[in-house]
Amino acid sequence: MKIKRILAYQVDLPLHEGAYKWSGGKSVEVFDSTIVAVETDDGHVGYGECCPLGPFYLPAYAGGVRAGIKELGPHLIGQDPIQTSSLNQLMDRCLKGHPYVKSPIDMACWDIKGQVAAMPVCEILGGRWGEDFVLYRAISQGNPEAMAENVKMYRDEGYRRFQLKVGGNPDEDIARIRLAAEVLETGDKLVADANTGWLMHEAARVVRAVDDVDAYIEQPCATYEECLSIRERTSHPFILDEIIDGIDVLVRGHSDGAMDVVNIKISKFGGITKAALARDLCVQLGIAMTIEDSWGGDVTTAAIAHLAHSTPTEFLFTATDFNSYVTVTTADGAPQRNNGRMSASDKAGLGIAPKMNVLGKPVLEIN
Repeated sequence: MKIKRILAYQVDLPLHEGAYKWSGGKSVEVFDSTIVAVETDDGHVGYGECCPLGPFYLPAYAGGVRAGIKELGPHLIGQDPIQTSSLNQLMDRCLKGHPYVKSPIDMACWDIKGQVAAMPVCEILGGRWGEDFVLYRAISQGNPEAMAENVKMYRDEGYRRFQLKVGGNPDEDIARIRLAAEVLETGDKLVADANTGWLMHEAARVVRAVDDVDAYIEQPCATYEECLSIRERTSHPFILDEIIDGIDVLVRGHSDGAMDVVNIKISKFGGITKAALARDLCVQLGIAMTIEDSWGGDVTTAAIAHLAHSTPTEFLFTATDFNSYVTVTTADGAPQRNNGRMSASDKAGLGIAPKMNVLGKPVLEIN
């Protein structure tokens, strides 16, 4: 089996809430997503997706996905798509860095691998843990009262994990955390996610002011060293996200006791292959995880579901259902939230069938 053709489609993903806002005044109203199709010479087609959270969140941007695929794609024609380890090595040799470019290609190859094996991807990744898994809901930054109301609204819809977007004015953030915590019930979990938005003195002040609140603190500052400094000043459980981009930082963080939970974003690692490697290392090190990505629609959500559902339950802090945030459905068969929980498809591969009328004509073709 050989890769015969690679296609890329551009899809806009508007948000149900109108806009998604987080630290530093950052905001997105419509996400620019790239869906990739990898076709083989024997008729298999696998799909992947990459949707950066704008150009100002991580070192990734939507146009860069397509530009990178244009550069990388010709090197992959004629390669065996189910040999994902060697394919990843080839991608790394042909294009240094840019893991987000490689992610949708790797994801599509896992889709093909599952189709060929007649197995869902989650079963190839180690098998299902339980009937389903728990989701979190991101609460877009706004005034404290409105954010608390949104927590309550999504709690009524079944969510029990809430990622509160802070990282703004420290006084407002203290109020945001306190008011949100007041509407939660026993068993709920609140994460105060600063998305690198605080300076160290601001982060130190906030964690001290909410010391009596049952909450997790996520990525308060921009650098590893700054986050470690805050970690050492608080008794709150601690999550690292934006700086978690490879095996080296996981090992360093474990050695330093820098975190209790990490976020594994598929595209930041370069796809399912390397994200699964990071996941398995975290299990061995005893580190809980949120399995997610930077953003996406149905294809990304399917990939998240397979990696999350194959993660041991006690190590899966939570996962996400990005397709419920957006107004456009790009694929049939994608997993759907149910009372704040989700499960991976039991069909072969990722278990999705893209809606070609939504994808439209490809913006890139490599053969």
